[in-house]
Amino acid sequence: MPDRDGYPAGVPCWVDTSQPDPDAAAEFYGGLFGWELEDVMPPGSEVKYFMARIRGRDVGAISSPSQDAPPMATWNTYVWVDSADEAAAKARAAGGQVVMQPFDVMDAGRMAVIADPEGAVICLWQAKESKGAQVVNEHGSVNFNGLNTRDADGAKDFYGAIFGWGTLDLGPGGGMWTLPGYGDHLEELNPGTREQMASMGAPTGFEDVVAALTPIGDDQPDVPPHWSVTFGVDDADAIAARAEELGGALVVPPMDAPWVRMTVIRDPQGATFIANQFVPENKDVGGR
Repeated sequence: MPDRDGYPAGVPCWVDTSQPDPDAAAEFYGGLFGWELEDVMPPGSEVKYFMARIRGRDVGAISSPSQDAPPMATWNTYVWVDSADEAAAKARAAGGQVVMQPFDVMDAGRMAVIADPEGAVICLWQAKESKGAQVVNEHGSVNFNGLNTRDADGAKDFYGAIFGWGTLDLGPGGGMWTLPGYGDHLEELNPGTREQMASMGAPTGFEDVVAALTPIGDDQPDVPPHWSVTFGVDDADAIAARAEELGGALVVPPMDAPWVRMTVIRDPQGATFIANQFVPENKDVGGR
């Protein structure tokens, strides 16, 4: 996949993690993924924002918590929008909350933070100079974002109203968020995308997928609705072992799942994320 330089409206475009101790988090993630890290805040700033790069290209960031946020570690997903103000207004009208009103992030862009009716939080990004992740779907870069929800029907109404998302049903295990026309964008960016997906047995319409939709089971009463972040890795078992060496913990040890070998990791300050190794031979694992 070629390096990215912007995204269509309605596509997840960026991730960062808020950490009580961003320096320690930079040491963990730099050691885990091999990121090049640079604090891009002005000298003397009381907060830090470490830009994470691969081959000199932006892939994500590590930040201090925002001033009004609780001092807890979390991964944040951003969706590209044409207008943060208009998207925030749509979220409010659709029954969600505007957690942080739209504001300018210097000359990088304009953003807002919203919560859906269940409380899952996601960020809106109206780009100016900062145009999202420049590298995706490589080792150490974002591979996917997903909503974990107990009310899939309500989520479909909410996110459809804001981003124009539809869904691709994959059965009891969940589904995918789709954006009409996104496959055309991918085909233009990387000719042959549709043919490649079809040759691997991807379901019809998969080229329009922008995120995952995963039900929270009754066996997970303590899991709140939330957005998750998934990173691509070359070797899920090696990443899991390295995460433990660096002080992280395995929430879910490496396991085979449809199309991937995956693990869920909690970093030393408590933020969780998924690491996926693409394994085509796992296509039919779990009967999906």
